[in-house]
Amino acid sequence: MIQARVIPCLLLRGNGLVKTKKFKDAVYLGDPVNAVRIFSDKEADEIVILDIDASREGREPNYELIAEMAGEAFMPVAYGGGVRNLEQIRRLIRSGVEKVVINTMATESTDTIKAAVDVFGSQAIVGAVDVRKKLFGGYSVMAKSATVDTRLNLQQHIENLVQAGVGELFINDVERDGCMVGFDLTLVRSVSQSSVSVVVCGGAGTLEHLREAVHDGGASAVAAGSMFVFHGKHRAVLINYPKAADLEKLLAKG
Repeated sequence: MIQARVIPCLLLRGNGLVKTKKFKDAVYLGDPVNAVRIFSDKEADEIVILDIDASREGREPNYELIAEMAGEAFMPVAYGGGVRNLEQIRRLIRSGVEKVVINTMATESTDTIKAAVDVFGSQAIVGAVDVRKKLFGGYSVMAKSATVDTRLNLQQHIENLVQAGVGELFINDVERDGCMVGFDLTLVRSVSQSSVSVVVCGGAGTLEHLREAVHDGGASAVAAGSMFVFHGKHRAVLINYPKAADLEKLLAKG
C-alpha cells in the first residue's frame, strides 16, 4: 500500500512563524524552530518552509535560521523563498535542506532549474506555482507572494517546469489559503495529471479534505498550514498533526 504524504507548510516572516489568509493578513504564531521540533516529535512525513517576503523583497534566504530549523527536523525539509541561483541552492542543501522550492524565479526562466537539476538531481528541486482562480474561469500563475500576475498559462508553465527537470510540483491555491474550506478539486485534478509528484496546498481544514485531494483529486501529497497550527473555532494556536494510524486508514492507496 502506498500512502500519500501529509506535509505541514510553515510560513516565515523575518525570524517568526506566521499564517496568512489568501496570502494576506499574516498572523504571528511564534518561534519557527520550536514548531519544527514539535512536528518532528509528532513524526510528520515531511515539512515545507516558505519565506513569504524574500522574493518580493529581493533578498536571500536566512541561512542561519534555516540551518537551525533543519537541525531540529528528523524528516525531510523543503525550503522556498528568495532562491535565484545555484550558489544559494548549494548553501541551502549544506544547511540541511533536502529539497529547494523554486517559484518566482521559475516564472521568468527555467534555466537555473535545469542547471540545478544537473548539479543536485531532480529529487532536490521542487517547482512551486502559486495559482489564483480567475473571475470568469481559468487560473492565473502568480509570483512574488501572489502580488504579481505573470500572465503565464498554468498548464504550459507546469509543463515547462517538468521539462526543466523538477522532481516534484508544489501547487498553492491563493484564494483558499488559510480558509480551511477544502481544496479546489477541479484545480487539483488538473494539475495532478503531471508526470511528476504533485503536492497541493491551500484549503485543507479537515482530514476529509485531505482524503478528497488524494482519492478524488489524484494528488500525490497534501500540504496544510492552518489545519496544523490552529485549533477550534477561535483559531487558538496549537500545533497538531494526525496520528500515523489515522492517516494510513484515510489515505492509503492500493
